[in-house]
Amino acid sequence: MPHTPYLTPPAGYTGPRRALILAGGGMRVAYQAGVLRALEEAGLCFTHADGTSGGIMNLAMLLSGLSPTAMCERWRTLRVRDFVSLMPFAEYLRGPAMAAMGDADGLVEDVFPHLGIDVARIHTAEGLDATFNVCNFTDKVNEAIPHPHIDLDLLVAGVSLPMFMPAVRKGETTYTDAVWIQDANLIDAVRRGAQELWVVWIIANTPIYRDGFFNQYVHMIEMSACGALHDAFDRIREINDRIRQGETVYGHTEPIRLHLIKPTHPLPLDPAYYFGDVDGATLVNQGYAEAWAYLETRPADGLPFTPATTRMLTSNPGITFRETMEGPFALGPSDPQTGFEQGSLDGHRLALHATITIHDLARFIADPDHAGSLVATIDFTPFGTALPARRGVFNLFSPADDPETRYMVYELAFRHGDEDYYLAGRKTIRDDPGFDLWKDTTTLFTTLHRGPDRNAPVVGAGILSLGVGDLIRLVSTMRAIHTDALTEKARTLATFGAFFLGELWDTYARHTQTDE
Repeated sequence: MPHTPYLTPPAGYTGPRRALILAGGGMRVAYQAGVLRALEEAGLCFTHADGTSGGIMNLAMLLSGLSPTAMCERWRTLRVRDFVSLMPFAEYLRGPAMAAMGDADGLVEDVFPHLGIDVARIHTAEGLDATFNVCNFTDKVNEAIPHPHIDLDLLVAGVSLPMFMPAVRKGETTYTDAVWIQDANLIDAVRRGAQELWVVWIIANTPIYRDGFFNQYVHMIEMSACGALHDAFDRIREINDRIRQGETVYGHTEPIRLHLIKPTHPLPLDPAYYFGDVDGATLVNQGYAEAWAYLETRPADGLPFTPATTRMLTSNPGITFRETMEGPFALGPSDPQTGFEQGSLDGHRLALHATITIHDLARFIADPDHAGSLVATIDFTPFGTALPARRGVFNLFSPADDPETRYMVYELAFRHGDEDYYLAGRKTIRDDPGFDLWKDTTTLFTTLHRGPDRNAPVVGAGILSLGVGDLIRLVSTMRAIHTDALTEKARTLATFGAFFLGELWDTYARHTQTDE
C-alpha cells in the first residue's frame, strides 16, 4: 500500500524545496536519528532525501514508514554486536586473499529487521523523491538509485566498506560503499531543484593525523569524503555566483542555501561503539541536542560553502561516563522533600539517564565551575519515557555562596506537549555532622520548571538517587577519550580520580585537619 513517510511536505505545501542529505558514519549514524527527531519537531519538511554509506540505513528506515521518534528507539535498543558477522571459516584460510573480514549476514538477518527496514515499504513511499548512493565499482562511478528501484542487495552494497565486507555482484556489475567517491550527493540534489541543502554530517574533519593502521584507514575515508564534499561546495559556490549574475542554473534563480548539522567534536569510532565506550542512546541524544543547538541559532542565509563549515573541534584527553538517577517525583510541590513524599504516595517516579563528557580534562580541572557536557533523556510517569534533552548542563564541584559547600549540577531543557520544561538538579557536597559522604554524592535534589531555564516557575519537585548498582554501572562506563595509548588512558583516568577524591577531601577533611 502507498504511504507517506514522515518529514514529507503536507498537501498544498509552497515553502522552500529542501533536500535531506544523510551522509555516512558507520554504525555511529545512530546520531542521525536524533537529528531527524529534532528536524521533525522544528516543523521542517523535505521534497528530496538522499543517503550514502551508513546514512542509507536511516533513509531506509524513514522510507519504511518509521517516525523519527521510533527510529531513535530502534537505535537505542539495537544490539550493536549484531553488525558483526564472520565469514565461513574456510575463507579465513585464504589469508591475505580472503574476500573480507566479515559478511552481511548480521545486517540482513538482525540489524535491518530490528531497524524496521522494509524494502517493499520503501518502494511504495510517496511524496518524497529519494535516492540511495552506491559505488559502481565496475565503472568507478557513483550511482544514485531511486527509491522505487532499490533492493536488499543494493542496500547491503551501499554499506559494504572494502576490507570489512565483501562487494556485492549483480549481473556483470560489482557494487560497494560509495564513500570513497563521495559521502553526500549535493550536486544531484541541486539538479533536482533543492533550494536548501540540509546535510547531516558525521565524518571527522580535524587537523590531527593519528598513528596506527585503523586510524589511518579512517583518515583515508575522511580525506575522500571531506574532499568530495568540499569539491561539491566549490561547484555550488560557482553556481551561486552565476545565479547572482542573473543566470538560471538547473532552474534556480536564487542562490542555494546550506544547513549542515555535525558533532561539535568527532564522534568515537565504530570500535568504541562496538566495545561499549559509547552506546546508541548517547549517540541519538547527542544528535538531537546538537541539532537543536543549530536550529536555534541557524543563520537565515545558511552556512558558507567552505571547508570550515565541516570543521570540528580538536580534543585533548578527556573522560566520559553514563549515569542513571531515579526517585519519587510529583507535579505541584516546589520543595524536593515534599515532592519526594508526594511522589512516593502517588507512585510517580522520575529517572534521569545521562551521559557526561569532559572533552578536555586539563581545561575542566582548571575551570572553577568544572563544566562538562550532558546529553540525556528522562522518564517521568505523567509525561512518558525517553524524553530527550535539547540542551544540558553539568558542573562537578561548582562553587556555592558558602565557601564550605560545593554543588554537583545536572540540568536539562526538554519539551513535553507544546511546552518547554527545565529540570534542575543539585547534589550538595557539605561537611555536616556525621558521615554523609555517600548521601551527598548520590542524592540529587531536583525541581521542574515550566519554561526555558531554572528561573521559570517551579511546577514539580522530587529527589533522585544513585543506588549501589547504579554506581557500579556508572564506574563500568567510565572511559578515557581522545587518546589511543593505554598509558595515556590510564593517566587520564587517574588524573580524574585524583581530582574527584581531592575535591571531596577538601570538603570533608579540612575541618578535621584544622581541629588537629
